[in-house]
Amino acid sequence: MEITPTIRAELDRYLKQEGLSIAQFGNLSGINRGIVSGIVTGNKSMSVNQLDRITEAMGLPEGYFYDLFVENYIIDFPPNMRRIEPFLYRSAELNKLDAIRRVMGAIMDNLLYSLKLFDIAEALFAQGRHAAALLLYEGIAEAEKYQHSERLAVCQYRIFTIQIGDDQSRNLRGSAIFEAFVERLDEIDQLDALKDLANVYRSLRKWDKVDEMARKMRGKAEVQYSMKHQQKNRKNREHEKGTRGPLFGYIAYADLLCASVCEAQGDYQQALQYTYAYADLDWVKETDEDTKHWVNLFKDWAEGNTYVNKLLSGDTSVLPEYVEYIVVTSIARNNEKLSKLLNVMIAANRYGIDVDDVLLRFETDINSFSHLPASTDIYTQQVIPDYFAWFGYEMAHYYLHRSVYNDGFKYLMNAMVKANILNNETYFINCMGLFLHFQDYAVPETKAGFFNLIEKVWLSNVKKNGTANRCE
Repeated sequence: MEITPTIRAELDRYLKQEGLSIAQFGNLSGINRGIVSGIVTGNKSMSVNQLDRITEAMGLPEGYFYDLFVENYIIDFPPNMRRIEPFLYRSAELNKLDAIRRVMGAIMDNLLYSLKLFDIAEALFAQGRHAAALLLYEGIAEAEKYQHSERLAVCQYRIFTIQIGDDQSRNLRGSAIFEAFVERLDEIDQLDALKDLANVYRSLRKWDKVDEMARKMRGKAEVQYSMKHQQKNRKNREHEKGTRGPLFGYIAYADLLCASVCEAQGDYQQALQYTYAYADLDWVKETDEDTKHWVNLFKDWAEGNTYVNKLLSGDTSVLPEYVEYIVVTSIARNNEKLSKLLNVMIAANRYGIDVDDVLLRFETDINSFSHLPASTDIYTQQVIPDYFAWFGYEMAHYYLHRSVYNDGFKYLMNAMVKANILNNETYFINCMGLFLHFQDYAVPETKAGFFNLIEKVWLSNVKKNGTANRCE
């Protein structure tokens, strides 16, 4: 049977090897000699702070003994949150995720620890230490999976938020799992949860789910807004939990989402009706500066989307006005140029419009799209990469059908690579179909690059799934 080494034995060996007395090591580490003696003799446990000092004094990397600390002072001892809590925070700081995972495995049999661990997870989440927080949320969720608790729902919400990433297949699975927990959340948290789910489903083009989430969000927001402005309840609600955005904004945003659903389904007239609805916010009772900011923002979005719906429905006469709108509004919100120029390219390809002058005017912006900054907001985090792949496809379609092959194949390759990163099979197949249609116009090097990418994706699917998927 293999004997697990101990930090005490490692320290004792070091003292003998270096010829140091307990007093000398105490001075070196800044720890009282009596405490050092107690640790060496095994008569005293240690804190993570003392462990860090001992590790530094021995000239070892930070966190060197953390795995042994779990073995020696957590697994082999009755759980003590006064020792465990600072260890979890310090492990998160050093990104010692295996140590956190082992602690969770050792103590989560007892549901009494869930509340304290949840508080620690929330603190780590607020600090941006999401990988560490995720391990705690997953451990709590697994331990409480048969509990019908709000805490379990919040854990699932955090897991959903943290795990949303580039892989759209994974995002779809995560959304489906979390959706079942939304109704267990606090009524205010439900609004943000439904908005986040709607945004993820929107990036996935799951329009039936976008519509469902939007309508649920609108109904709940209307109830909350009505309650907020009932005179008899106003004082009692002053100190209640607030939403991330203004409450009226969830009602307006629901209309915006419904408009996007109608637009995606080609019902541009109904999309315009929803657009006019969130443009008209005269019913909003608040008059503070933040409210004015959001009201103006929705009106601005409505103006742009009115142009979009007319343009995509075939009214190409609004294109010059829409381009000027892009110029004016993008000065303030540069990150929205991508989505707006995407609308231009969709219309150009759908109706055969020559937009070379528009592309020249925004050439610098278009070249910068691949360097757009990352965002922590779920909407932009999901939609921007998706739009970038879509924009690349539309640009490739435009150039290839105008025999501008170098630019066309460049954008097509970028779109295919992004579609592969997103694990978006539909985008990838569409790009592959466009390439196969125009492959005879590609130079040998370009053609080889495309076939190498296609083969790489195909082999990756075989390895992942045991067989090729439809990309074959």
